[in-house]
Amino acid sequence: MTSVWRRSADPAMTPAARRIVRLNNGFQLLFNLLWWMPVFYAYQRAAGLSDGQIFGIQSIYYVAFCLFEIPTGVVADRVGARNCLRAGAVVMTAANMVPVLAPSYTGFLVHFLAIAAGRSLTSGAASACLYDGLRAEGADAHYLRAEGTARALGLAAKVVCWPLVGPLMSVAHQSPYLLSAASAAGSLGCALALPRIAAGDTGASTRGRRRGALLRDTGAALRTVSSSPWLALLMVQGVAVFTLSRICQVNLFQPVLLEHSIAEGSHGSVLAAMTVAEAVTSARPQWLSRRLSPAAWVSLLSVALAAALAGTTVGGPWAVVGLLCAFAAITGFGYPVQRKLINDAIPKGAPRATLLSVESIVDRGVCAVAAVAAGAYLAAGRLDALLWQSAAVTCVLIPALHLALRRVSPAPAARGTRGEHGADAVSAKAFAQPVEEPVALPVDEGAAPHPDPARGG
Repeated sequence: MTSVWRRSADPAMTPAARRIVRLNNGFQLLFNLLWWMPVFYAYQRAAGLSDGQIFGIQSIYYVAFCLFEIPTGVVADRVGARNCLRAGAVVMTAANMVPVLAPSYTGFLVHFLAIAAGRSLTSGAASACLYDGLRAEGADAHYLRAEGTARALGLAAKVVCWPLVGPLMSVAHQSPYLLSAASAAGSLGCALALPRIAAGDTGASTRGRRRGALLRDTGAALRTVSSSPWLALLMVQGVAVFTLSRICQVNLFQPVLLEHSIAEGSHGSVLAAMTVAEAVTSARPQWLSRRLSPAAWVSLLSVALAAALAGTTVGGPWAVVGLLCAFAAITGFGYPVQRKLINDAIPKGAPRATLLSVESIVDRGVCAVAAVAAGAYLAAGRLDALLWQSAAVTCVLIPALHLALRRVSPAPAARGTRGEHGADAVSAKAFAQPVEEPVALPVDEGAAPHPDPARGG
């Protein structure tokens, strides 16, 4: 059985598996290290763009990301996840140079369109590359820790680097974009160093797909989702974690702080504290009790996220900061567990990167709708109502989804190996049979240290 929780009997990682983990850590850290993130709004204003132009570009970016997801996921399944990571790093390097060469509306629009293309090239491929590479080495039980650690390291890098942006800009105004381009180029080096075994080897069926058409790959992914209620429901279940975390940390972070009279000068410190909280829990998903199944944890964490966000409507500034840090910590726990569930639910031989892109489209589509609603509530001065209603909807829908997951879970007698009954049986087994006794998780020899992080855009 492939369990989301690692057991003490799991084999130690091979040298090749440790190399895959280290290179994945480096790729995720450098690829997602966008030095310009804390200052891009002010940078564009200084370049002469209006608020309408700046937010218009952001809207185009989200739409473009969704449109790019399926074709880039199909490309990853056709040419190999490793090659797709290389292409994404090249595109990201070029994208970060555009504002340096053309600091205008057109330049920033091209910049964000290229960012969307680069991120969509890697959004499914990076996870597929790590998962398939570890599975090929017989180390797939280490995937959860590897995914969480990579995220934690990227987040920690942001905590360290973002406070340096202001001083660096006083020396060289274009430094945030130059450093971002240099980081992306470093991620290309990591992708080039990945061993061939990490290229998403899913067997003869994958090689056959590479000779087929793009539409055939997309159709195979959609048929997999439609024929697997378990996989489809897990994708929908994960929407809450992604949407709540994204809306809070991007759209509502500053409005919530300003609503409680927390000065703008303190916002950077609060964001750093939240990032540290998320980094620590991202690196330690095994802290979650084994007495609950992974699917149950995702449901519980989703409800906890909504409750923490609603709780910011009461209490003073310190309580709000504490709740936001708790929100970030819950997010850190939720992402790696939910990602592992999705990967385990994908049948062997299915187009993994394409399916992960389908999940990303669902997440970002819901997030786009939620962002529009959040904007309308904020414009009407109804921030508290937005937070409470979001919590209420989450607390109703998530338990209903969890009950649906239990209903589609295959019966115990039907469960078998992955080859006999597919990934539904494996994932359902993880759902229905949690590990009852907590197991101390030894640190893998040669693995990267574990308290640190990155976030998707």
